[in-house]
Amino acid sequence: MSNDKRRSLTIYNHITYFLYVISYFTAGLLWIVPIVMNYAKRHDADGTWLSTHFDWQIKTFWYSIVWFIIGIVITVFALGGFGVSMLADSGNIAIGSTLLAGFGLLIVTFTFIWHLYRIIRGWIALTDGRPVP
Repeated sequence: MSNDKRRSLTIYNHITYFLYVISYFTAGLLWIVPIVMNYAKRHDADGTWLSTHFDWQIKTFWYSIVWFIIGIVITVFALGGFGVSMLADSGNIAIGSTLLAGFGLLIVTFTFIWHLYRIIRGWIALTDGRPVP
C-alpha cells in the first residue's frame, strides 16, 4: 500500500471516529454515517493494520446496537410499555417491575460507556499508528 493511500485511510478513520463521538451530541442521529463509511472503505484496507480499525468500529456499532435494544426492550417491558401491566396493585410486582426496569437501564448505561470506551481506545491506537485487537 502506498503512503498516500495509507495516509488517506488513516484520515478517513479519524473522521469516522470523530463522527462516532459527535453522534453523542446529536442523540445518535449521526451514528449511521460512520458505519456506512466504514463499510464503504473497509476492503481498501485489507491486509493492513488499518483494517483492524474498520472491523473494530463495525463490531462496536453492531454490538452496541444489540445491547442497547436489549436494554430498552427490558425497560419498556418492565414498565408495561408492551401492554403488559407490570405495575399492578401488588407491591411485590411493582418492586419487581422497578428492579427489572433498573436492570434494563443498567444495560443501556453499560452499553453507552462500553461504546465510548471502544471509540476512545480505537482512536488512541489509530493516533499512535497501531492496530486494535
